[in-house]
Amino acid sequence: MGKVYLVGAGPGDIDLITVKGLKCIQEADVILYDRLINKELLSNAKPGAELIYCGKLPKFHAMIQERINHFLVKFAKQGKVVTRLKGGDPFVFGRGAEEAEVLADHGIPFEVVPGITSGIAAPAYAGIPVTHRDLGSSFAIVTGHMKEGVSDSIQWENLAKGVDTLAIYMGVGNLPYICEQLTKYGRPENTPVALVHWGTTEAQETITGTLSTIVGIAKTAEIKNPSMIIVGEVVKLRDKIQWFEKSGLNEEILMREVIV
Repeated sequence: MGKVYLVGAGPGDIDLITVKGLKCIQEADVILYDRLINKELLSNAKPGAELIYCGKLPKFHAMIQERINHFLVKFAKQGKVVTRLKGGDPFVFGRGAEEAEVLADHGIPFEVVPGITSGIAAPAYAGIPVTHRDLGSSFAIVTGHMKEGVSDSIQWENLAKGVDTLAIYMGVGNLPYICEQLTKYGRPENTPVALVHWGTTEAQETITGTLSTIVGIAKTAEIKNPSMIIVGEVVKLRDKIQWFEKSGLNEEILMREVIV
């Protein structure tokens, strides 16, 4: 019997992979990797390792989840070391728990290797802390994209009234609805909002507005997924403490990749 590692690859910046995550890539016989990982990480795979792409777009899956589950079980039963490489953290909207359940059902040994999730990293690279002693003592991670065929079960009223900072994943397509729900349940229309597109990478782009203006701003800027939506007073700090885009580090990463 082999073993499966469910590994978080981090939010995009190749340097944000954990030491253990990198070790799992280097020792794997098989790597099943997602769309949003930094592909440079795969250069650390050992010679002969089998690399299998199983990325997902909102309306197109290179490999359906059931097929991914099948491969995890199949390769592990062949005695191979399998690394399932996911963007961000495997247990934060990464279906890692679903895959862990399948492995447990088949009696296959596995480990979960946490990764830095975009809900914290993307705003940090945009100069936005998700908590602050004066501006935000509570923080929630929220999906902005419900599973197809499932009604909206998000407790928007509780989020609007009870949580200072919201980090909303996969929500650009539903941005008008999200803003509508938050204001409907009492969040002031002038609450600051930021969208961080391709956070922590050379393509990072950040726009800001309020719950009443961000939809129009995002439309004009043509912001698409992958983007994090950050809602809360902490967004105000971006003007003062942004560092990644302001310093040109994103451009340095781009130039390094072009040279390579």
